[in-house]
Amino acid sequence: MSKIIETDIVIIGAGPVGLFTVFEAGLLGLNCHLIDNLDKVGGQCIELYPEKPIYDIPGVANQTGKEHVDALLEQIKPFDYQTHLNQRVDLLEELPDNYWKVITSEKIEFKAKNVFIAAGAGAFEPRKPPVEEPDKFLANGVDYSIKDKSKYADKEIAIFGGGDSALDWSVELSKIAKKIYLVHRRDDFRGAEHTEKQMRSLVNTGAIELKIPYVIKSIVGDSSFEGLELMHFETKEDEILKCDESLFFFGLNKQLGPILEWGIDLEGKKISVDTENYQTNKEGIFAVGDINTYPGKLDLILCGFHETTIAVQEAYKRINPGKRVPFGYTTSNKGLQEKLGVK
Repeated sequence: MSKIIETDIVIIGAGPVGLFTVFEAGLLGLNCHLIDNLDKVGGQCIELYPEKPIYDIPGVANQTGKEHVDALLEQIKPFDYQTHLNQRVDLLEELPDNYWKVITSEKIEFKAKNVFIAAGAGAFEPRKPPVEEPDKFLANGVDYSIKDKSKYADKEIAIFGGGDSALDWSVELSKIAKKIYLVHRRDDFRGAEHTEKQMRSLVNTGAIELKIPYVIKSIVGDSSFEGLELMHFETKEDEILKCDESLFFFGLNKQLGPILEWGIDLEGKKISVDTENYQTNKEGIFAVGDINTYPGKLDLILCGFHETTIAVQEAYKRINPGKRVPFGYTTSNKGLQEKLGVK
């Protein structure tokens, strides 16, 4: 085991809420270490929709997932933090004097009074199409996320799914693709109403062709991707759909992993928290962002930002018992402005 790293806050999950935790902690002079099982920071924003526009960040009309993460990284540059990627937290153990021990799969050990679980949906992987060898042409005709949308320029693309991702990408890729086929088993979508209206408008122009009610039966091709075999959901008749690329947005399989063994109260696959400070049933263990649940909870990035702002205040109190939290507006605090590089 290497040297024990002592820090104010260990953050499990380096997505947007985890990154913003570094900012809020930095404003109070606290240092952080971020741990993530992905090979890069950004969480689902980077892994699943780096080029998909996000519209619900206050004051930002729209921003891609990558742009949002880049902006957060720029925002936390002045502060004291380190990242530990490609590893998960295997052990969380209570120590004397209100400390916690955290050990990762790479045997890095931390000692901290506060642990923030900002793990989004937990460990996740995309749900794959129910066909033989779904990954046979992965990244060469079959994809479950989009990392570079220029790959789809002037292509005929089959998109599967009935939620936000399928609708959003059908609309977005229609701007550069030769043709979009949106395949769904019923004429009923679960995405945002305004995006569905955009999609149906594009159907009227011919930019998108709706294939309803169809499901996938097989992926066509021996040495290279040639298209898809579809089955009509009602008549059971088969149809070959020739296309250049296919995208499957069937959602995610979410796994909480070792979190299940930490004695933290759960409700389904989410962590229950007290909304006074977003602490779990374990003092010093906080859950912020999509991983937590409470009455009225909304899985929005901006809600996670609010939650971690409140939680960091409590974390400061645990480190400095009896001391007033030095809260101040950045617009009037000269010291903070200097730290943030404001002239």
